[in-house]
Amino acid sequence: MPKGTISWFSNSPYAPTGYGVQTAQVLKRLIRDGYDVAMLSNFGREGVRGEVNVGGKMIPEYARGAELYSQDVTPMNHMHHAMQYPGQKHLLISLYDQWIMKGEKYDTIPILAWTPIDHMPCPPMVLDWVSKPNVHPLAMSRFGQQMMADKGVESTYIPHAIEKVFRPTNMVEGVNNRTYMGVDKDAFVVGMNAANKASGLVHRKAFAENLLAFSLFAKDKPDAKIYLHTDVYGAFGGWKLAALAEAVGLKAEQVIFADPVAYRDGLPQSALAGLYTAMDVYLGTSYGEGFGVGTIEAQACGTPVIVSNFAASPELVEDGWIVEGQPLYDAAQLSWFNVPNIPSIVAALESAYERPRERSEKAIEGMAQYDADFVYKTHWKPVLEKLL
Repeated sequence: MPKGTISWFSNSPYAPTGYGVQTAQVLKRLIRDGYDVAMLSNFGREGVRGEVNVGGKMIPEYARGAELYSQDVTPMNHMHHAMQYPGQKHLLISLYDQWIMKGEKYDTIPILAWTPIDHMPCPPMVLDWVSKPNVHPLAMSRFGQQMMADKGVESTYIPHAIEKVFRPTNMVEGVNNRTYMGVDKDAFVVGMNAANKASGLVHRKAFAENLLAFSLFAKDKPDAKIYLHTDVYGAFGGWKLAALAEAVGLKAEQVIFADPVAYRDGLPQSALAGLYTAMDVYLGTSYGEGFGVGTIEAQACGTPVIVSNFAASPELVEDGWIVEGQPLYDAAQLSWFNVPNIPSIVAALESAYERPRERSEKAIEGMAQYDADFVYKTHWKPVLEKLL
């Protein structure tokens, strides 16, 4: 018996982004569970209208629209897909910043809004959307759930998740993971995995603060290296990170950038697991995270983490360091970010450097709660069975 019709609005499952990875992960399980699914891609498959392969099953994929966030076509495409299955209940599930969702055409569609909240308090535009009577908000963090509750909005908690491939991995494509990364076995490796996208002077991933902190930390440590798994050129509205590294006093031999072609194409998750395992500590402090999947991916590989004491980040830490910061007003969202404190980052790096360099079993065991199969069974299925 058909279970229902779902349109999924987010990055394409082919896109090597955080949202793209979560999209592929959940869609695969929705299809296996018997739902009739279509993909509404707003990034990663521009101009394409056809089908996309998810876990060996071809499903319809609607292309990005003329408007930046596809708001001109998303409601229409959802209804077009739903009409192929007359008599079935239907849902639009969104995984994106909710402040982009605009237009009265959404008001008659039942919507599950998987909602990132990386500000305090909940930004007004986000609050307006999740308060709509036809919208059921999903909180991807306990922090986000609390921010909505503070404004009188009930939500259902469903965290981001990771596949079992994220585990200690010493070989990548037949090569030792440190050799693959480009560092020797005795180096102390600090790693970041963060999208290089900025808004003017504000870079949510705190590249300036993180790189300056690493530079101060590494001044008397010739064995210290930092690996940046990101777009070095700032091609998607980000910063030129080689210039930033020079500005904070780092030498070329202290910084390893991901291969730009491999990064753009998207590394296999097994290779990413090898890179996390090659790190001695994962540096994930930022101005605010709706979730922060790199934090759980790194820990699942046994790598301790350094994160900000703000938004979703601290609730994800099983083994690592939480650094303080100070508020920064975001006029665009009419709410507050939090800038990580550079001396606190340096102190956390020093603590990580003094710690024995071995895999953290505590971190690995703590990430079981974010296993993709567990999250789908425990969190997704009850919501979907209630609404479809």
